[in-house]
Amino acid sequence: MKTLILAGGKGTRLWPLSRELMPKQFIRIFDDESLFQKTVKRALLFSKPEEVFIVTNREYKFRVSDDLDELGVSVPEENILLEPVGKNTLPAIYWGIKRVEEEFGKSRVAVLPSDHLIEANEHYREAFERAEKLAGKHLVTFGIIPTRPHTGYGYIKPGKKLEGGFTVEEFKEKPDLETAKRYIEENYLWNSGMFMFDTELFTEEVRRHAPEVYEAFERAESIEEAYELVPDLSVDYGVMEKTDKAAVVLLRANWNDLGSFDAIYEVMEKDGNGNALRVDGRRGEYITVDSRGNLIMTERLTATVGVEDLIIIDTDDALLVARKGESQKVKEVYRKLVERGDERAIVHRTAYRPWGSYTVLEEGDRYKIKRLTVKPGKKLSLQMHYHRSEHWVVVRGTAEVINGDKRMLLRPGESTFIPAGTVHRLSNPGRVPLEVIETQIGEYLGEDDIVRFQDDFGRE
Repeated sequence: MKTLILAGGKGTRLWPLSRELMPKQFIRIFDDESLFQKTVKRALLFSKPEEVFIVTNREYKFRVSDDLDELGVSVPEENILLEPVGKNTLPAIYWGIKRVEEEFGKSRVAVLPSDHLIEANEHYREAFERAEKLAGKHLVTFGIIPTRPHTGYGYIKPGKKLEGGFTVEEFKEKPDLETAKRYIEENYLWNSGMFMFDTELFTEEVRRHAPEVYEAFERAESIEEAYELVPDLSVDYGVMEKTDKAAVVLLRANWNDLGSFDAIYEVMEKDGNGNALRVDGRRGEYITVDSRGNLIMTERLTATVGVEDLIIIDTDDALLVARKGESQKVKEVYRKLVERGDERAIVHRTAYRPWGSYTVLEEGDRYKIKRLTVKPGKKLSLQMHYHRSEHWVVVRGTAEVINGDKRMLLRPGESTFIPAGTVHRLSNPGRVPLEVIETQIGEYLGEDDIVRFQDDFGRE
């Protein structure tokens, strides 16, 4: 069995915890492992590392690589497929299925979202083994037995019994509460968004039911051209709801798609008053007085008095307060931030790069102060800025610097000034992380004011 992991989502309903350049699949929400890392470990239950394929956004390439390195898992670089732009799940899955077939021939492929929380118990493995047998004649999805009426999930109506599963009689979109109650009474299942496909059968069903996707990949001479031609289409709407070959296998495992903060509250441990708490280990602290049923995720001291059923998400640069039951609407906050060009929809104060990370410490009119952390042996691109000058002060480690026609080594307490328009580069030749305080001054301080001349990571 081969595995295709979908890791290109933006996680907009979990803002401000999740941002466009650091979405929920890469965040450590519950422990020291990201949801993506947990998904990789589940994939390795039935696939070898070389049999795992990952479809993700180009912006997440190095996030994927770092998470794999932390696990000590060597997925071949050619198995990491980088979408030029997100076009929903059907193009991503179809491209992944084609790559699996190119590499291994006709195969059975498990398709896993990377941002769900799933208990990988013995029933999990058994369900995938049953699905693998069914996949020769069916496009298989996995259904979860509902624990309560839920308006945030799609539903599946099982049909005739098959060996190991059921035919799918009908797919249903997210219902209102009364409809969800009826679905529970009529033995509907939650739609988990996980699949098992035979490469040949899936390709044929895409050709039949989503010919625009099939033809885009057939005609295109590059993946960029294919993604220009292909429509934005989900696999459910494009294929699964139209095919007469859909089947569902019951998955008896704890599952949650973590599609909202209400969903996160459901799976977190609670205190005696029903409060679910997650605090940053270094700075976070929570004091409660007569408060019940709240979700609190904070990076500093947060106190609540006499409040109930609130969602409070506090990060370095944004605070979200919502009533429980309303958190599906958080994506509207994200949309408004994007509309006004607010970069807080895109990045946290700490942003991760292939060379390390930077944290915005302070910013104002015509200035911005950052702390740069460069990994041992890594270097930033050889670059230039049109609109800003920069001043670097080393606070830890040793910096190797190119500043125009000068090359220098800087140690803690030493600094250099880089005028606008000057070609420059920062490298860490040492064995410990390099920390630099960078002060930017200029009329425009956007991250897109950069011209790269050389880059170790293939960025333009």
